[in-house]
Amino acid sequence: MKRNVVLALLLSGLLVFMASCSSSESKKDIQMESSSTSQDTATTEQENKAETEELANEQSKVIPTNRKIIHRAELQLNVKKLENTQLIIEKKVSDYGGYIVESNVHRESEESISARLTVRIPEQHFQKFLTDAEGEAAEVLNRTVTGEDVTEQYIDLESRVKSKRTVEERLLEFMGKAEKTEDLLKISSDLSKVQEEIELIVGKMKYLENQTSFSTIEITMYENSVIVPGLDSKNLDTWDKTKKQLATSTNFIFATGSGLIVFFIGNLPVLLLLLLVGIGIYFGVNRMKKPK
Repeated sequence: MKRNVVLALLLSGLLVFMASCSSSESKKDIQMESSSTSQDTATTEQENKAETEELANEQSKVIPTNRKIIHRAELQLNVKKLENTQLIIEKKVSDYGGYIVESNVHRESEESISARLTVRIPEQHFQKFLTDAEGEAAEVLNRTVTGEDVTEQYIDLESRVKSKRTVEERLLEFMGKAEKTEDLLKISSDLSKVQEEIELIVGKMKYLENQTSFSTIEITMYENSVIVPGLDSKNLDTWDKTKKQLATSTNFIFATGSGLIVFFIGNLPVLLLLLLVGIGIYFGVNRMKKPK
């Protein structure tokens, strides 16, 4: 009987011990799984963060810090002395490192004269030059400023050139390794096309660089002056007019006399003949009238 009791107690203790061991192991497994899950989550977050930072870096490389903008302006000015104002503006163009593209002057009448200047000014002096030009005017009739952003266009050209350069390098490598004449001619033809495309793109890039480096400004100036008519001394010179009229009359008399002399002398034979005929007719008529 005692043995049975002891045996039962031993079995009970063994079961309790096994149950406690199983419980501790399950807790460890749960803790390990929880730790693994948290580590996986942290790793995923770090990867996402790294991808986000990489994308941000790529975007920052694409977005330019200095934008390329083509500036143009038109000014219409009323000035007091057009010639002096034009000389001052042309000097300012030279001082700012710019140059004159076109210059012409048009005189519509004695009271109205205008001039047109087309100049190119370095971009950094664009606003300053406009202010200086307006300062020389008596009145600013019109001021128009426009800007064209060509940054994306320029970046696209840069990417295309880079891509074409890569193709050019590969074709040069293939040309160096080519053994057949047919392959060499084909590669040479492709290389020529690529190089022409590169030159065309580079030309467009240089044009955009020039247009963004120098701003174009068209200036039209007007000078309107009122002319007060003065006394016409020619119309008031009576003595000169009298002498002129006397000379004209004298010349007319001499010309008429000269003409008559030339007429009679030049036609003397005809006149003599007519005179004789007339005399004959006269005497003939008189004889016929006398009574018999």
